[in-house]
Amino acid sequence: MKLKAGFIQFCPTFCAPAENIRKLRESLNRAGDADLVVIPELANSGYNFENRKQAIQSAEEIPNGPFTQFLIEQAKKLDMYIVSGINEMEDGKLYNTSILVGPEGLLGKYRKIHLFMNEFDFFEKGNAGLPVFEIKGVKIGMLICFDWVFPEVWRILAMKGADIICHPSNLVLPYAQQAVPVHGMVNRIFCITANRYGTERDITFSGKSIISDPFGITLSQASGLADEVSILALNIDQARDKMITPRNHVFNDRRPDQYPDMY
Repeated sequence: MKLKAGFIQFCPTFCAPAENIRKLRESLNRAGDADLVVIPELANSGYNFENRKQAIQSAEEIPNGPFTQFLIEQAKKLDMYIVSGINEMEDGKLYNTSILVGPEGLLGKYRKIHLFMNEFDFFEKGNAGLPVFEIKGVKIGMLICFDWVFPEVWRILAMKGADIICHPSNLVLPYAQQAVPVHGMVNRIFCITANRYGTERDITFSGKSIISDPFGITLSQASGLADEVSILALNIDQARDKMITPRNHVFNDRRPDQYPDMY
């Protein structure tokens, strides 16, 4: 089976959710025939906050905030599913969150488990687990940016049946994009990293959003310096074949009894 999926790469305007809605409206229209689109981390707010007050002012509650409602409106209008990073406020606490919306509304969310650098000053550690959702017969999981470092979360989502892992990001380390196709290869899944570009104060983001397949091949990669939309028809059957050789299975050949020192 095929699913048309891909990324929107853009440069959010810092602490200006209304302006970011305007930018994304145009890009979503360009991706209008897609089944699934992934948008970068903290797409409503930007990233490099100077203080907690700034972070709070550009956050919103889910699902009633204006950015979430905009994405739901667009998903209904364009008949697509959208994964987007968002600066979430709940009960006075902030979370670096990814949401999944579709024509039927909000399907669910993931909160970033592994915080990076100054994120510890603003956000709570993720507490929503590692959920997997089904859209159009395809199972997807979500991770966010620095989660790329930790193989455990990729493996857990894959073992829960995820065919695609959607990875909203604000990547700055220049080698991060190299790791994502490897996670896809060792778990035999598709990966979509939607990264941002541009500079906020002392941080420059690397762009180069990617789509990779279950064999570790990069199918599409954006530049580092421009808005881009990339949508491809993914052969989901490739993610459901976990045989590496006729006698080797990605998951069944694991030996957990031999890994007692891992935790």
